[in-house]
Amino acid sequence: MTSGKDPNRPSVLGGPTIILVQPQLGENIGACARAMLNCGLTELRLVKPRDGWPNEKAVAAASGADPVLDGAKLYETTAEAVADLNVVFATTVRTRGMIQEFVTPRVAATELRAHVDSGHKTGVLFGPERTGLVNDDLTLASTLITVPLNPAFSSLNLAQAVLLIGYEWFQTGETPPDRVLHTGQTRPATKAELVNFFEHLEGDLDRTGFFTSPEKRPSMVRTLRNALERMQMTEQEVRTFHGVVAALTGRRKGEA
Repeated sequence: MTSGKDPNRPSVLGGPTIILVQPQLGENIGACARAMLNCGLTELRLVKPRDGWPNEKAVAAASGADPVLDGAKLYETTAEAVADLNVVFATTVRTRGMIQEFVTPRVAATELRAHVDSGHKTGVLFGPERTGLVNDDLTLASTLITVPLNPAFSSLNLAQAVLLIGYEWFQTGETPPDRVLHTGQTRPATKAELVNFFEHLEGDLDRTGFFTSPEKRPSMVRTLRNALERMQMTEQEVRTFHGVVAALTGRRKGEA
């Protein structure tokens, strides 16, 4: 394929953050950066890349998408990587026994466009090449993206997955959104605010003896978090639920 670089043509930049969780090869990160810039996506976040960062092999594979790599941010955990985001989608090919909403890349792109146009900070999670995202990472997303491909052979490499999502995103540039969440005077809650509420709720459930089986506690916590994530709560709603939990447990705000 011939070079697509043309300094005389304007760039179309901006969109959701791409978060690669524990990517294995520098070459794959570089290929993802190239796919991102093809689609006007520039913000890349990396969670514990296996071969370290920065990585020379990533630069070679990026084929000129250096601005994406130069601006890449490094994180120790997935929760830290999405903490400031309002809306997170995650890609997966497995349901992993979870109750969660799945959409196609085209639907996801349209919804992401609506959120971005509303000023919300958005991101898309991609898991390690061999295993994909684990359940605890998936609970940080409100919606999961699954690609309808040949059931007998549906695997994609990391850069293919990023390009597919990025392409669908790029195609929504002139398309009016089908669904918009109107938040009035508030805004969508950040992931940090949601996790803080989850921990508040789970702590009080521990104290009141709700989790009767230590073995079942992790799956019950994920079920609760998935259900609350699907609500797409605003910052005001999160504060209200903090008050509800405090009232139900008889604890005043600030009490240990």
